[in-house]
Order: sequence, then C-alpha cells, then structure tokens
Amino acid sequence: MENRYIIYLDDVRTPHPINNEWVDGNPEWTVVRSYDEFVAKVTEIGLENIDLISLDHDLGDSAMNEWLYGVVKNYTINYDNITEKTGMDCTKWLVNQWMDGKPIVRVVVHSANAIGAANMMGYINNYKHIHRLPQDCIRVQFPHDV
Repeated sequence: MENRYIIYLDDVRTPHPINNEWVDGNPEWTVVRSYDEFVAKVTEIGLENIDLISLDHDLGDSAMNEWLYGVVKNYTINYDNITEKTGMDCTKWLVNQWMDGKPIVRVVVHSANAIGAANMMGYINNYKHIHRLPQDCIRVQFPHDV
C-alpha cells in the first residue's frame, strides 16, 4: 500500500492526530507553516498522493493584524495590507495546479478568519461548480495545540 498524506497549513497551530472520519487509514498530518513550504511539500509529495488538505488563511504578523483591525472590526480584508502570502495564495496556486490537469484533492478550511475562510472556500467551490464537481470545501475545526 502506498503512502497517503494529509496536509495541514498553519503558521502557529499543530493539529492533533486525525480521526478516520476524514481519511482512510490513519496517516499523520504533514504540517507546513508558509506558502513556500506548502508549495514545496505538495510538489514533492504530488497531489496524487494527498487525501486531504486543511488550510489556514492568516500566515504571519501582517495577516493577523489585518484580521484584528479589518475583519474583526469591519468584516473586510484589504489584501494590500498583508505583506506575506496567505492561505488564499495557496488556494489560488492549488486551483492552478488543477487547471493544469493535476489531480483534484479534498480541501477543507480551518481558519479562524471568517472572511478569509469564505474567500478560500468560495474560490475552491467555484472551481468545482464550474467543473460539475461536488462543492465540498467546508469550514472545519480540528483539535490542535498552539
């Protein structure tokens, strides 16, 4: 049996072991902390070997600042105020991989940032809608440590 992977993108949280509700078998999370780590790890592993990807939106200080002073107060995100790449950048990269013919994998979002989470889910589900695939990207919570 080949190795299957589950990817967890988050700059600060570390997930607890996953239950079998989400994936077959009992794989361990592969944790990545940034856009660059995400792209490198997914490229190394190959989408054909990934069962699930869970995404966070805010991946650094300026994104957290925008969440605190934009999302929480105004329910908006101004991406011009964010200097590092976010989970949205990872989402766009992933969808571009699918558009290039790479395998489509299940993606969920665990971000506490409601606007960022909605942006990522909408982007993925819109791609899936256009291609007549189940729009199954949802917001979830996994137990984690900080």
